[in-house]
Amino acid sequence: MKILFVNIKELIQVRTEPISFVSGKEMKELPSIKNAFLLIENDLIKQFGVMTNCPNLAVDKTIDATGKIIMPAWCDSHTHLVYAGNREGEFVDKINGLSYEEIANKGGGILNSATKLTATSADDLYQQSKERLDEVISLGTGAIEIKSGYGLSLESELKMLRVIKRLKDNYPIAIKATFLGAHAVPKKYKDNKDGYLQLLITELLPIIAKENLATYIDVFCETGYFSVADTELILKAGQQYGLTPKIHVNQFTSIGGVQAGVKYNALSVDHLEVMKYVDFEALKNTKTMPVALPSCSYYLSIPYTPARKIIDNGLPLALATDYNPGSTPSGNMNFVVATACIKMKMTPEEAINAATINGAYAMGLEKTVGTITVGKKANLILTKPIHSIASIPYNFGSNKIEQVFLNGKMM
Repeated sequence: MKILFVNIKELIQVRTEPISFVSGKEMKELPSIKNAFLLIENDLIKQFGVMTNCPNLAVDKTIDATGKIIMPAWCDSHTHLVYAGNREGEFVDKINGLSYEEIANKGGGILNSATKLTATSADDLYQQSKERLDEVISLGTGAIEIKSGYGLSLESELKMLRVIKRLKDNYPIAIKATFLGAHAVPKKYKDNKDGYLQLLITELLPIIAKENLATYIDVFCETGYFSVADTELILKAGQQYGLTPKIHVNQFTSIGGVQAGVKYNALSVDHLEVMKYVDFEALKNTKTMPVALPSCSYYLSIPYTPARKIIDNGLPLALATDYNPGSTPSGNMNFVVATACIKMKMTPEEAINAATINGAYAMGLEKTVGTITVGKKANLILTKPIHSIASIPYNFGSNKIEQVFLNGKMM
């Protein structure tokens, strides 16, 4: 099927040369074509350019995009979208003054979600997750990473990963699965963390590899959760089963997790709300992508990732939602982009680069999505009539998306 978009006000994130990600000053550069056309054929981008060069050919559908912008769909590289129930009670606890750590210490937080997930059937978990996935697609997400980590037992972690696989099999969106068994220490292993780590390594990893349930392995490397030594143990074991590291680091403290990620060639290091000089230095001249999760900072009222320092140090940066029931119950990438601009002082161009090409790289999908490039997947956002691309973060409470296309099909 051929679809031709004509009279596009501006075609955003146009790249004619292969690019993996953008860093430093390059993040301010967002190539575009004004008064453009775009031709997609089946599931791929076929051709684009200025309207004066628009081809005269038979197509199945012509869409007039007068006054509208087309850009790549968002690439959300860090989510926990598969979970059971909600944690609205903890939301009220936060309002009443309890901290994230205090809620966790009284049995809330990750362990609360694990209890709910254990009691939820795989079919029910799939239906809950399906509703969330439908919503984020409608909000412009065209590629997504989903982690386990709310199971914290052999049976429940596998349940999560198998639900992720089921979503991947049933949806046109690109989905990457991450094994995050080391998200917290379950109650059963409260006084035997080493025993839990061995469960993950000796019992879960072989099954995950055999069933091809994940591409990445993750650890919550943080004070009170898993140490740098724990993290290295898990990352090394994961690599032996073909899983690439993507780790949670520096959310509350800087304890050497960034350095561990770089040591084990992590594709990304995510959170980074607390950064020291040594963390910036460790990331320079590497292929590890720093990932910021601004809506988590918004929700928890914790510091925001120092985007300006990261970019001004010549580093790349990706943006993701961290969609989860406890610290970011939202998968809205438009809000993430807006918050990055408003609270982290990123320009709209930097934020869009971070949420498209750099987000794609942080999932290993930069060759297929994240830019308007001939041969890439036709995963697109068609906006409503807007003044400029800055309208998306500027009008942070409004939905500026008219239509989403995945693999060339209107969703």
